[in-house]
Amino acid sequence: MSHRSRLMRAGRGGLRWLNPARQPLLAPPARPDAGPSRAAIAWLPTLLAKGPQPLQGGHLRYSQRSVQPARLHLIVLDTSGSMRQRGRLALAKGHATWLIEQAARAGDSVAMLSFGGQGVELRLPPGRARASCSEKVRALGGGGGTPLAHALAQADKVLRRAERRDGPAESWLWLLTDGRTLEQPAAPEAPRHVVIIDFDDAARAIGRCAAWAQRWGAEHRLASRPA
Repeated sequence: MSHRSRLMRAGRGGLRWLNPARQPLLAPPARPDAGPSRAAIAWLPTLLAKGPQPLQGGHLRYSQRSVQPARLHLIVLDTSGSMRQRGRLALAKGHATWLIEQAARAGDSVAMLSFGGQGVELRLPPGRARASCSEKVRALGGGGGTPLAHALAQADKVLRRAERRDGPAESWLWLLTDGRTLEQPAAPEAPRHVVIIDFDDAARAIGRCAAWAQRWGAEHRLASRPA
């Protein structure tokens, strides 16, 4: 997952988020790892085989269509005190809102955890993404410490519970943080894809998000204001 995201482009000051209205959905539209194929009746070949006769089982013709796996996006949002500085939290909330809207457009499921001075809180339990879910993001405040390791452990639990309840899904964990913590957590185990969106100051970056991404085998994206 070290490839450059199709959701960003190069520009002055680094990578920029492209206009969401012009972009593909969160994951690449072509899924090489699509699930098993399911047979469906191909009606035109069936009718040609039937001709003027009454329809019988022997006339049926089938085509294979790919069964796409369900997709669940878990947003893990840092609401610590450092995120309140220089508008980072407001920017991160904007990104979280946009992720939810894109998941809703794709018909995917979404969940959200926040972590900060109030501990780790499940703000959105896993469920079908809807634009109205964005209200939960807008209501978030911030402050306090950065319990990142606990947040990632809770994220694993949320994803595993969702899989037991709803069946296997292509799970994405989106970690939105400035990386300003001394914790060095292990990589989350449950998600299939991990994306770290880095809200650190470009001019005085400490580089922890990039280091975690490299160690975890995750994708690292620099956050910037939407174009």
